Amino acid sequence: MTTLSHRILRALDQFNAAHPWDHNAHYHPWILRQLPRHFDSALDIGAGSGDLARLLAKRASTVHGIDSDPKIIAQAQELTPPATPVTFTTADALTGIPADSYDVITCVAAIHHLPFTDALTVFRQHLAPGGTLVILGLSRPTTPGDYLLGAVASPLNAVTGWLKNRGRTAPRPASMTALTRPADMSFPCIVREAHAVLPGARLRRRLFWRYSLVWHRR
Repeated sequence: MTTLSHRILRALDQFNAAHPWDHNAHYHPWILRQLPRHFDSALDIGAGSGDLARLLAKRASTVHGIDSDPKIIAQAQELTPPATPVTFTTADALTGIPADSYDVITCVAAIHHLPFTDALTVFRQHLAPGGTLVILGLSRPTTPGDYLLGAVASPLNAVTGWLKNRGRTAPRPASMTALTRPADMSFPCIVREAHAVLPGARLRRRLFWRYSLVWHRR
């Protein structure tokens, strides 16, 4: 990579840091469109600061959010009004899910922190018959399609950050303070393993370095 390319990438990183926005929250409306208008119970795995859990509470009787990071769970509890039917717990997603079944399970930008097949198996076990599982995940780019989406997303990311912040510099929102790590699975590998555990699951590449998985349990 040339010196000019390094300078451009560094300038782009600095611009994005000055105009941050939450790629996961961008997909919250889409996630809600995959779900029934009303349902009894929901589980949000990797709940972070609780933004999605609070949205789910507008449709559900009860919502439980779990995350392995006690600091971000404390933030979620502070940001959630007492009357909201949401509880948050610091727990491991493979071993710490309450022994219940849920009508809706969501997992946003968290499954790449876990053994993928094991996590899907646990999620399936806790999903009630007729329930819906929605995952928004990250994958490692390996294919021409991945790199093409990344090339399209880079300028759109900068423009979106500038528009959302109205051209002003801004601190990162609370939802962006959760622990992060890069993805290590490619999208084709994710599709193959997902279909082995969740027959009929619908997976799709998304803009802004994400993919989606939707599965309905019969």
